[in-house]
Amino acid sequence: MDIATILGLIAGLVTVVVVLIMDGGTPAELFAHPSAILLIVGGSLSATIITTPLKIAMQLPKFIIQAFTTRNYDAGATINLLAKLADRARRDGLLALEEDSKKIKDKFLQKGIMMVVDGVDSEQVAAILETGIEQMRARHKHGITFFASAGAFAPTFGIIGTVMGLISVLKQLDNPSVLGESIAAAFLATLWGLFMANLIYLPISGKLKAKSEEEARNRYMQLEGILAIQAGENPRIVREKLNAFLAPGEIKDGEAKARGADRKAPAGKPEKAQA
Repeated sequence: MDIATILGLIAGLVTVVVVLIMDGGTPAELFAHPSAILLIVGGSLSATIITTPLKIAMQLPKFIIQAFTTRNYDAGATINLLAKLADRARRDGLLALEEDSKKIKDKFLQKGIMMVVDGVDSEQVAAILETGIEQMRARHKHGITFFASAGAFAPTFGIIGTVMGLISVLKQLDNPSVLGESIAAAFLATLWGLFMANLIYLPISGKLKAKSEEEARNRYMQLEGILAIQAGENPRIVREKLNAFLAPGEIKDGEAKARGADRKAPAGKPEKAQA
């Protein structure tokens, strides 16, 4: 599970409830008129589905799962693997990587190494893998755009709900005793519209975008390593090139893991000193 997403959602909800209590209200008031919630959620999702191809709208559960789950990218392990493959390629030739490639679990990385082993031109390797990355980002954009659109529609449906509530209020002008409560209920729709947009829809869109960028960065890092291996570059240079994709803290983690591997494999000690 993505703890950050869950904590953010809980913290936002708690903040709204606490402020409501501080202003003299009760949490039950938020759910006093389920019709407002139905209008906001149903209306915003319906409007978004209108703007989205059906096959993409059907993936809504998948988008939600992606937002609330995490996929760990061990950049340090990836860099160590690519540096190891670069060393093997320099010593034994590119064909020696065929057996190693069969053990790689990452399909993207495995595909790239296999193309190198098969003697595919470096420009073609880059073009094929870059196309794969761009298509991946295009697929991710479907979920990002879906929730961004829902976030744009939600406040508008909140206003619609408020207007509908005020129309009801105007019908009760001859009963002043219920005017205050009716007006408050009318504005509850606006509150839910803003709540859904700014605590649910837009944050989920942002989270999906961040996850997409992280995965794309990981793929581009792998692509750079694959091309460096094909060019026969020194493993130390390969490691430095790939470290450029990481933040300083991440580089430190990668170096630590490399040192751990070097302790188990004495042959890797010179590389440890370089890292």
